[in-house]
Amino acid sequence: MAKVYNPILSGFHADPSILCVNGEYFIANSTFEWYPGVEIHRSKDLVHWSSVPSPLSEDRLLNMAGAYESCGIWAPCLSYSDGKFWLIYTNVRSWNKGPWKDTPNFLVTAESIEGPWSDPVFLNASGFDPSMFHDDDGRHWLINMEWDYRKKGPNQFSGLLLQEYSASKKHLIGKPRKIFTGTDIGCLEGPHLYKRNGYYYIVAAEGGTGYEHAVTCARSKDLFGPYEVHPENPLISSYGYDDLKIKKAGHGSWCDSPEGRTYLVYLCGRPLSGTLNCPLGRETSFAELTWKDDWPYVMQPDGSLQNTPPEYVEVPIEVTTLPGERDSALEGGKADDYCKVTRYDFSKRDFLLDFKTLRFPMFAKKQRKRFSLDDNPGFLRIFGGQSFVSNFDQSLIARRQTDFAFEAETKVYYNPENFQQLAGLSYRYDEDSQYNLCITYDEQLGRILQVQAFLPPVNYNPYAGSVSSYSEGMKIQLKGEGPVWLKVTVDNHKAWFSYSEDGTLWRKLRFEVNPDKVSDEFGGLGFTGAFVGMFAVDMETYSKYADFEYFKYTKN
Repeated sequence: MAKVYNPILSGFHADPSILCVNGEYFIANSTFEWYPGVEIHRSKDLVHWSSVPSPLSEDRLLNMAGAYESCGIWAPCLSYSDGKFWLIYTNVRSWNKGPWKDTPNFLVTAESIEGPWSDPVFLNASGFDPSMFHDDDGRHWLINMEWDYRKKGPNQFSGLLLQEYSASKKHLIGKPRKIFTGTDIGCLEGPHLYKRNGYYYIVAAEGGTGYEHAVTCARSKDLFGPYEVHPENPLISSYGYDDLKIKKAGHGSWCDSPEGRTYLVYLCGRPLSGTLNCPLGRETSFAELTWKDDWPYVMQPDGSLQNTPPEYVEVPIEVTTLPGERDSALEGGKADDYCKVTRYDFSKRDFLLDFKTLRFPMFAKKQRKRFSLDDNPGFLRIFGGQSFVSNFDQSLIARRQTDFAFEAETKVYYNPENFQQLAGLSYRYDEDSQYNLCITYDEQLGRILQVQAFLPPVNYNPYAGSVSSYSEGMKIQLKGEGPVWLKVTVDNHKAWFSYSEDGTLWRKLRFEVNPDKVSDEFGGLGFTGAFVGMFAVDMETYSKYADFEYFKYTKN
């Protein structure tokens, strides 16, 4: 047996959906405004996870132009039936403008997890978090929560709708039926349907996606109900257990292993010590379920049954216990995750498995050229785009923060010609919470280095008219026109930028960078997590480019 410590996917890996096909496990996660859409990892042993190319990687599959922060891809569901993978997802267009939500739901399919994926089929838009249930009689059913804008408070989550899907006609048939309205926990969302020993099981999220989050379970002998709630509901939650390292446990799904075990995956959060802020965002943990009277229960490492996230899970494989800090994450789910240094060069495209862009594919066919790996072989060329706050056309490529303490470093060649041109290193949450170390231009000093930051006030709400504040660091005159090395160092609650003009002598900048402020909680309600990456801005012509030689992420 091997001990696998939670979380199994660290950093922003929210809303997990797990599937086991032919002895191999797959987990799909939300990506929100980050492109490509839907993150998928695969594993044969629940210990070593590797990235699968994201399925929604083309313009024809996903359009997120203008998507606000934390819109985009919500709660994908991955299933398998009729010899193919089915992927259901919501492409949220608005979610926090008064009582309204625009939540179109789509389906794509593929015979292989690597694709190619079919053109999207529009399903409905009555609510978000859809999933597909394939009954043993060959019929397919779509289940999603319903959003009722007329109601106040948590009652806007008005229940779960079930409607049949015709695979031959490629659309829903019949009328939707409301089959479950949840419990007194409230905020019913994230539903999945399963069938076992003659029972239909609903597994759904309740309590909101914060510290009161939970997984609710109910069952019925009839697909349409009525559904009986688990006698010790919730199935899993961290709420009320202050000593747990794994917080926010909720929004889960389960699958059976080839050996007959049942595993539950669920999202969670790990706050910085002494705060409620989670810069790593919502992560993925798992637990083993045991069955008693046809009800599932979470099994703890000591064999007891308790509805809280376990510190670790023992899986039936002979491997050495994973090294490293017991509460640290698997970086991106790869077999060599505990290597301290990950250096990305740009001579090949392997790095793309770990990096994402905003709202558009990296090599979009229908938009302007933003990135190139061919113009200067061995370098990543980024063509300047719109400003740091644009929801349409930024030229930014970044990877998740997966550790509370890390360093990110890059080397850039860039010679701006006016103040509207900037390139460098970004440590960000979203358009309203970000720090950027910029090489730019000043009329008196020439090429300069400067920190530019956008930070929200506490309890920030952009939809209520709040404004994120903008601040600048001192201007540092750079020598000559050679390359500049840029670095951000994050150490739990502290962080700072550094730079070098020779790659050896580093100078620390006196600008406070606060990891607490690049978190889901600090600026209000967000759903992603902190990213670090490279950018170029050209607000004059959208053409001035910067060449990046490498990017290095070091776990400290």
